[in-house]
Amino acid sequence: MPVPRAWAGHRTYGGRALLAPRTLEALARLVTSGEPVRAVGSRHSFNDLVDSDGALVTLTHLEREPVLAVAPDGAATVTVSAGTTYGRLGPWLHERGYALAALASLPHISVVGAVTTATHGSGDAIRTLAGAVVGLELLTAQGDVRALHRGDPDFAGAVVALGGLGLVLTVTLAVEPTYEVAQTVRDDVALDGVLAHLDAVFAGATSVSVFTRWDGRAAVWRKQRTDADPGTAARDLGDRTALVDLSGLGGRDADGPRHPLPDGDPVACTPQLGEPGPWFARLPHFRLEFTPSAGAELQSEYLLPREAAADAIRAAAPVLAEARDLVLVSELRSMAADDLWLSGAYGRDTVGLHTTWRQDSRVPGVLPRLEEALAPYAPRPHWGKLFADPDPAGLAASYPRWADQVDLFLRYDPDGVFAGPLLRRVGLRP
Repeated sequence: MPVPRAWAGHRTYGGRALLAPRTLEALARLVTSGEPVRAVGSRHSFNDLVDSDGALVTLTHLEREPVLAVAPDGAATVTVSAGTTYGRLGPWLHERGYALAALASLPHISVVGAVTTATHGSGDAIRTLAGAVVGLELLTAQGDVRALHRGDPDFAGAVVALGGLGLVLTVTLAVEPTYEVAQTVRDDVALDGVLAHLDAVFAGATSVSVFTRWDGRAAVWRKQRTDADPGTAARDLGDRTALVDLSGLGGRDADGPRHPLPDGDPVACTPQLGEPGPWFARLPHFRLEFTPSAGAELQSEYLLPREAAADAIRAAAPVLAEARDLVLVSELRSMAADDLWLSGAYGRDTVGLHTTWRQDSRVPGVLPRLEEALAPYAPRPHWGKLFADPDPAGLAASYPRWADQVDLFLRYDPDGVFAGPLLRRVGLRP
């Protein structure tokens, strides 16, 4: 097959061809052939993370039906293969009475791709999508299938591994009983007020997104589980919980459906106006049957330590305001700390500063200035988004287990079959 283009259409992946093995044996022959190999999923990366000096491979022809398992103590998991998307998995789980704790903005993305890059949803008590993983199967550079489970010594370095340990064949996720979510939007909230009371704003619902175009205003999207009270699983806010209704920050409740982009058609978005519905049809911003966001766009995201997030966003605001003609919208979201070595939320509660940009050649020139403004606040770039070429030593310093991750890559893949240009450029591979 010809080499594919990225989901947003802005680039063609590297690699000589896209291969689609139909058996595990054929896949094993490919990875042991001596040629570099990288896996392509739903193609929702904006950089060269999945590029290869050799072959690209899709695992869609190895697709298997999800497997639900319920232990005697009631704990449940689901095992999915590499090509499974959240849009397929969500309804499948719901029909069987189960749910995931979190979803990203898009149901269109693949589970494995989201996990291996620590992609996230939003919620003070909710970890990245990788945080749901309790096990995975890898096809290694030696052609062997290796299973890893939470508690194994290598597990925390294998979940968010950027495809560098091997081809992920399956992941096993923790699930819970299904639930409903109601979504509401408040328009024209004062951005300064949001930043002054960021903890209280994020505590206002199970999942909260703050959208802004750096004009002093923000829209606050709140997704609340109907089986939980607002703030019950949030951070300890003391008397600041009085602000969770946003009434002290101005604005008004939306009188109709909204789209995150000012000129976007809300028909593409999941139902709002407080109408309860299944978790998989409310936690994402966009419906599966529509093109998400703008389609032709670029994206960047920086993961910031929670305690410094407001100051970091204030520092970034002048850069983003100056580039407003390139910014479609920026989104702020929170996530709980995890223990996965290359996760943007490793060891710290986190706030993401995500920007959707116009597809314009000037955008890469803005990123170094944005990163310079954020530098005092220990940002970590989202691995699947655009970011400036980093100083490898500086990037390594922001991940406490970086050296362990480098050693893990060398141990599993000493010849660099799965290395790829991005892993080399950031210093994770020689």
